Amino acid sequence: MEQMYFSVVDYVIFALLLLASMAIGVYYALSGGRQRTTQEFLLADRSMAAVPVSLSLIASFQSAVAIVGIPAEVYANGTQFWFIGCAYVLGLLIPAQVFVPLFYRLRLSSAYEYLERRFNKAVRICGTLTFIFQTVIYMGVCIYTPAFALNKVTGLPLWGTVLATGLVCTAYTTIGGLKAVIWTDVFQTAVMFAGQLAVIVVGVQQAGGVKAVWDRVLEGNRISGLDLNPDPTERHTFWTLAVGGVFLMLALYGVNQAQVQRYLSARTEREAVRSCYMVIPALQVALALSCVMGLVMFARYCGEDPSRRPGSLSGDAMVLFFVMDMLQGLPGLPGLFIACLFSAALSSISSAFNSLATVTMEDLIRPRYPAMTEARATLLSKGLAMSYGLLCLAMAYFTHLMGESVLQVALKIFGMVGGPLLGVFSLGMFFPWANSTGALVGLGAGLATAFWIGVGSIMTRGGGGGSGGSVLPSNCSVAWLLSGNTTVSHANMSAVPAIFFNISATPPTLRPTGLRRLYSLSYMWYSGLSCLVVVLVGLLVSFLSGPMKEEDVFPGTVYPLLGNLLFFLPDRYKKKLCCTGQSTHAEDRNGDTFSSDKGATEAETKVLLRASAPLLMERETSV
Repeated sequence: MEQMYFSVVDYVIFALLLLASMAIGVYYALSGGRQRTTQEFLLADRSMAAVPVSLSLIASFQSAVAIVGIPAEVYANGTQFWFIGCAYVLGLLIPAQVFVPLFYRLRLSSAYEYLERRFNKAVRICGTLTFIFQTVIYMGVCIYTPAFALNKVTGLPLWGTVLATGLVCTAYTTIGGLKAVIWTDVFQTAVMFAGQLAVIVVGVQQAGGVKAVWDRVLEGNRISGLDLNPDPTERHTFWTLAVGGVFLMLALYGVNQAQVQRYLSARTEREAVRSCYMVIPALQVALALSCVMGLVMFARYCGEDPSRRPGSLSGDAMVLFFVMDMLQGLPGLPGLFIACLFSAALSSISSAFNSLATVTMEDLIRPRYPAMTEARATLLSKGLAMSYGLLCLAMAYFTHLMGESVLQVALKIFGMVGGPLLGVFSLGMFFPWANSTGALVGLGAGLATAFWIGVGSIMTRGGGGGSGGSVLPSNCSVAWLLSGNTTVSHANMSAVPAIFFNISATPPTLRPTGLRRLYSLSYMWYSGLSCLVVVLVGLLVSFLSGPMKEEDVFPGTVYPLLGNLLFFLPDRYKKKLCCTGQSTHAEDRNGDTFSSDKGATEAETKVLLRASAPLLMERETSV
């Protein structure tokens, strides 16, 4: 394969991305309150509007792994993955209606602070440590993946790229706080969309136009039909993507600290909810761009000389090869896409730094040192953000030592941990009788189940769970896809049954049995299965150890789902199930009074008395 290189213009554009990101951090370090309080540094003074928050939510989700991973998936296996867009809708509507209002009204600084209010401090600490473990592993992957792919294709120094992006990201996150992170996310989101559009437009032009692209992807069987196979071991079907994907989205947009922190930075609850709604169409556009890019890539190389095709490369490097090949004669455009790729990496990593600093400060340090001054707490928060930034570079190096397969392992771990965390939050929000013992045992059972299946999958597949890549046919015909000894000539294509046009691009394998079948569970179901285990085990243990009484439940921490679903039951049974309304007043651990009066006036809903305590709850009418 021919090595490709950046031009001077490409380097300039890439450097401008890093400089612009750094400049935003410096601006917010020197303006406003100058990041002198933890509220400003960690929560942007709860002053952000819906638009920047929504763009930041998108940027946090669109990691570099997604920017290169989705086109590679479509290139290898067709458009079946596009059905995950169905999960985006429900996976964001539920947080907008349930999680965001509940978290916002509790005036939290950390999502895991909710677990202490609902259960106890032990559950909060366990949730925090689980999140830290998940995020530390993933952020090393986020920065290493694009740097490794770029090195393979262009020869750009691997560790020079890693250090440049890691240190710049650490710097602007440390000095600029959450405001800098959100506004750099806005800028980086624009760069991401521009980079992908440039590649698609040039790729379509070089492939011969829209009609030529469409004809080739149809002939190459890359337009997938609606696969309604209910088998949960099938890697991608409509059910695994549209249903299993909902749990994945809920784990990310419902209870993940990086996203919750953005909701909490909004100036009002309405702005927070609106930002969640605005993400839905934007994510659909981002998904469409990535899928179209994969189709254009297939159309470009289908029927090409094998020496000019990226089939021998890994999925990540394959996309970079396509970009460099398409844009090589257009100075500046390769740099634009690489800036797009690293924008995705920077936005994900900066989100991780800030959220890790927040949970460490609010969940682990401040409860132990409640008398700490605000100035010292802010300085410590900045130190934590910098420390996690350096840890990110260490994790990138560890990823390098472990080899490429660790990327698959780390992504599975990210999915395996999100499900149990979603389960423990769901247990607390929807089941009022669940107690702290049930939450702890359920969380442990969910993590054990997820890791058992995930590690078993990795071991039995030899580190598999890859993209299911395949070698491109020389003539774009579906004949190469047919299994066994069956061959179909172009003259007989019209005689091929329609079912053959919906087969997978990967060769069929023998159906596993026993434990191997369990290990073959699609990774899209990991979050749903582990969440279900947490809820079921947690409820069982709660009943055995003594259900929590209604008067012991902290007000505002339970969503009345069961009360609404069981409306037909007599009040005495609903009382036993703890589904009736909670008391209207309670005191938190700082002695502040919370109110949920339904008779609150419109003026009262606008008043937020935060002068005396950081955890005071806003009085709002219930919805």
